Amino acid sequence: MIPFVDLKAQYLSIKPEIDAAIQHILDNTQFILGAEVAAFENEFAAYCGADHCMGVNNGTSALHLALLAADIGAGDEVITTPFTFVASVAAIWYTGAKPVFVDIDPATYLIDPAKIEAAITPRTKAILPVHLYGQACDMDAIMSIAKKHGLVVIEDACQAHGAEWNGKRVGGIGDMAAFSFYPGKNLGAYGEGGATTTNDAEYARKIRMLRDWGAEKKYMHVLKGYNMRLEGMQGAILRVKLKYLEQWTEARRAAARRYDEMFAGSGVPTPFVQPQARHVYHIYSTRTRGRQAWQDALSAKGIQTGIHYPIAIHRLPAYEDLGYKVGEFPHAEKAAAEQLSLPMYPELTASMQEQVVAAVADLHKTAELAA
Repeated sequence: MIPFVDLKAQYLSIKPEIDAAIQHILDNTQFILGAEVAAFENEFAAYCGADHCMGVNNGTSALHLALLAADIGAGDEVITTPFTFVASVAAIWYTGAKPVFVDIDPATYLIDPAKIEAAITPRTKAILPVHLYGQACDMDAIMSIAKKHGLVVIEDACQAHGAEWNGKRVGGIGDMAAFSFYPGKNLGAYGEGGATTTNDAEYARKIRMLRDWGAEKKYMHVLKGYNMRLEGMQGAILRVKLKYLEQWTEARRAAARRYDEMFAGSGVPTPFVQPQARHVYHIYSTRTRGRQAWQDALSAKGIQTGIHYPIAIHRLPAYEDLGYKVGEFPHAEKAAAEQLSLPMYPELTASMQEQVVAAVADLHKTAELAA
């Protein structure tokens, strides 16, 4: 079996350090926030090139609190993409604001900056670009549009730890950014976790209060807040894993290069990487009109795959009330119908990739002959 992701292999490679970090928390009993979380926040902020990092309980909360820190609420609009995980849009809805969609670039799957300005109205307050699959959006174009119209930019970097645009790390480009440390992410906790980064001290102050019941200090509740704190155990684990993030990222990038080389000449679609971007390959994506048949055939050969994501957000029953129709975002809808994620993780070996590529290339050739 070639798994889609192998979390145990990564744990075993750093087991003594992880076990010691967990034992340290058990010994000092700082189970919520605490010194390990504070140290991780400083280290991750530095890694992202940001001045501040606030650890929270998951990536959705990181987005939610960033939006609240920007005073986004009922009556406001936030521009984002319909091709993403639902949390990107749910966080906007939590604030009472309205998500406004812009179609994707069909090559990158990322929000198309050329379509953003047409979606801006007097109610627009922010742009929320999603660095999908580990590739940064065109942040030069997006920041330029935001500056022109006086909008806040909140990066959804939940899949993009270490990704870059023109040499700058995501998390330090927009006004704020949100990260997820869900276990399967490039930097994953052993449970739930997330963080918001920013270069703005006031945004940071508000988020620190909002995550902890709106308290400026114990029992002094300045804002109506939430219980969204990062656990001490996760902070300690993430500190260990952050030391290895660049090594793991380069292993992912090497695996992606191997895939690209192995697929060359086969006709199988491979990820398009913008020259200004450092792609960190949270997902290595191909596409096919026969996705279910491909998944079934690969599974029969012991190869696990994934779909990210099978239904564009505007077509989900939960968001029908936004009023969008089928066909309004054709590139997002087409990607949702065809996208297929292949195994990708730092421990993926060349021999495992050879098996994946041979099976996928054979399916593609069979499909071409049948067409």
